[in-house]
Amino acid sequence: MDRPPRLLVVSDFTADNLAAALRGRSPAWTVTTAPFGQTHQTLLDFSAPVWAGAPEYLVLWTRPEAAFPSFRGVTGGRTPPRPALEAEVDEFLAAVARAAERVRAVFVPLWVSTGATRGWGPIDAFHDHGVSATLDFLNDALRRLARRTKNIFPLDAERWLRAAGGDRAYSPRGWYLGKIPFVPDVFKRAADDVAEAVRTLEVGPRKWLIVDLDDTLWGGALGEVGRDKILLGGHDPAGEAFADVQRELAALKARGVLLAIASKNDEAVVRDAFDRHPDMVLRWTDFAAARINWDDKAKNIADLAAELRLGLNAAVFIDDHPAERDRVRNALPEVLVPDWPADPALAPQALRTLAAFDAVAVSEEDRRRTALYAEEKARAAAAPGGSRDAWLKSLGATVWVNRLNDADLTRAAQLLNKTNQMNLATRRLTEGELRAWAAPAHRRFFTFRVADKFGDAGLVGLGSVEVEHGKARVTDFVLSCRVLGRGVERTVLSVLAAEAKALGAATVTATLVPTERNRPCAEFWERESGFEKSPDGAYVLDLARAYPAPDHLTVARASA
Repeated sequence: MDRPPRLLVVSDFTADNLAAALRGRSPAWTVTTAPFGQTHQTLLDFSAPVWAGAPEYLVLWTRPEAAFPSFRGVTGGRTPPRPALEAEVDEFLAAVARAAERVRAVFVPLWVSTGATRGWGPIDAFHDHGVSATLDFLNDALRRLARRTKNIFPLDAERWLRAAGGDRAYSPRGWYLGKIPFVPDVFKRAADDVAEAVRTLEVGPRKWLIVDLDDTLWGGALGEVGRDKILLGGHDPAGEAFADVQRELAALKARGVLLAIASKNDEAVVRDAFDRHPDMVLRWTDFAAARINWDDKAKNIADLAAELRLGLNAAVFIDDHPAERDRVRNALPEVLVPDWPADPALAPQALRTLAAFDAVAVSEEDRRRTALYAEEKARAAAAPGGSRDAWLKSLGATVWVNRLNDADLTRAAQLLNKTNQMNLATRRLTEGELRAWAAPAHRRFFTFRVADKFGDAGLVGLGSVEVEHGKARVTDFVLSCRVLGRGVERTVLSVLAAEAKALGAATVTATLVPTERNRPCAEFWERESGFEKSPDGAYVLDLARAYPAPDHLTVARASA
């Protein structure tokens, strides 16, 4: 984060506990609370003092009986007219949508019945106008709005209440004394979720998980007890727990998290266990890379980061041994090393509650990430002993160019926000902000996909150009590290140069915004871009010159 974010908390109850918990989670954050009981006024009046600080994030937490007057009739045992409730929901959510236009994101806890209640008793769960069904109606309307706007994020308040003790999470005394409906633990859990969501939007989720093997993925030392004697699956309690750990890891992989191994073991024995143990959930091919030897684990993790070309600040390391965790924490402080339970029965839950991989969206490229790395290994292994040009030509690669569209919006926003090394401007935009920026006629925003004989690398590049008063400027130049050095860089620029020329520009200029991590981008522009460096540090291309894509690549336009 370049600077601490600013948050505004709006609620219809006393929100000081939530604000304090947020400040405790991230002391540098600026957290402002709206006046008590002024939820609707705050959402409708952007000249109110709480908006003066231009908050970037809005936390909007309301009780259903306060946000929707008709809901009081439901809890009172009556059946209010559904049209009245629908009108109240439409009015409230329209105000939320307007507020979302002023901030980067709005976090809205899903509505719950704020108090230990039986609703309508045994008939509540199936009655169309019972408390349960009405809450479902309200929350479904919120989810539909979130799907349309992309920067409204419903949060699971029911989970906070369950974790804080169920009925004991409510505080009748707190409500009557200070209009505080929940016990402090609920606000702490809410702050944790909001903080993780903000962190994800600011810097992105962690991308890869390194795991130990013995007593982490199975019970026992594989090299000592042998493949058939490790605890995994079967009818053994610990074995069942270790199998569930592997299922949780498989679920993370399905969400796009790369799995890697760092283990003190014998690789041949490990591969045999993955291939032949009957209760093994994961297979060797589920892991993008491995370091299985007797070396220092911190060194092995650093080597894995170099191989995968991933930052250590995107890594999580799980190991059952406290000394190994301590070693990695001290040697590689950027790596997240959570405490790990000694009891295998607690390990699956530890994975389920790990927030480091929270993401605001999951794209098809995310789900295919392990396969993409496997394809990259195959490309590297196929490099001929001759010239690099011959190898590049042998790949038979095609670069597909497309104007930004809704189908690619999620992945484009992810790439824009996650990429650091090959990123000209290091802009961070939400999906909605990106769509709005690209809409004007004087701007062109393109996505780039790359495929070759080894597979489809997916959407790996972004480029944008804007033309005003006959002058063109490259605004975004973003490329995944997976395809660096194959000529895709120049292909992106050739497309942008052609577009700038078509829009009437005589030159196109690019200005690098240097960061601690985009040195590779600076080196490309300095040495390989073909643009001339001007006295003010900008890079300029005279569009009277030809600027073709490399001839070993086929460039195809998916749309005009």
